[in-house]
Amino acid sequence: MTQKLILASSSPFRRMLMENAGLSFEAHAASIDERAVEAPLEKAGATPDAVALVLAKAKAEDVSSRFPDRLVIGSDQTMSLGDRVFHKPRDMADAANHLQALSGLTHRLNSAVAIVSNGVVLWQHLAHAELTMRPLTANFIARHLARVGERALSSVGAYQLEGEGIQLFEKIEGDYFTILGLPMLPLLEKLRDLGAIDG
Repeated sequence: MTQKLILASSSPFRRMLMENAGLSFEAHAASIDERAVEAPLEKAGATPDAVALVLAKAKAEDVSSRFPDRLVIGSDQTMSLGDRVFHKPRDMADAANHLQALSGLTHRLNSAVAIVSNGVVLWQHLAHAELTMRPLTANFIARHLARVGERALSSVGAYQLEGEGIQLFEKIEGDYFTILGLPMLPLLEKLRDLGAIDG
């Protein structure tokens, strides 16, 4: 292995995906204010795809500045319903509003990943998943959120597909890794190309 890997994330789901794939890496969270990076982009009319890519690169660049000569993997995910971009719910009432807005409709997860070394972006990739939520009643949403509790606040859509959130859906198009926020197949292919993992 020519360069050690760093995952620029504190996400337990992303760490789990990397660990399950048998990768040897360290995890160091980026110290950027995501909302401060996002706000001017959204004001300028940036697409959800562009926002995800900029944030993925910004996270990797931030961590790369602290760890020279390492391959740093940054990732980010945005969620969009038409022109509306969703953010993590602030509280349980906000989570209920998210689920009500998504009920019966198809939304998109936009997952970006970037590899940075010595502050230089070596590669970036964007993947999508389309998720159709079944129609939900307000009473069901309340019962569901009571069961899952604060976990609903940890994801942008107020659901976890790897848990009870799967019950909210009637159709999913896209791979599991993209949905969890780290497109593993293209990432592994690029790491092999770079000679960072055994090919």
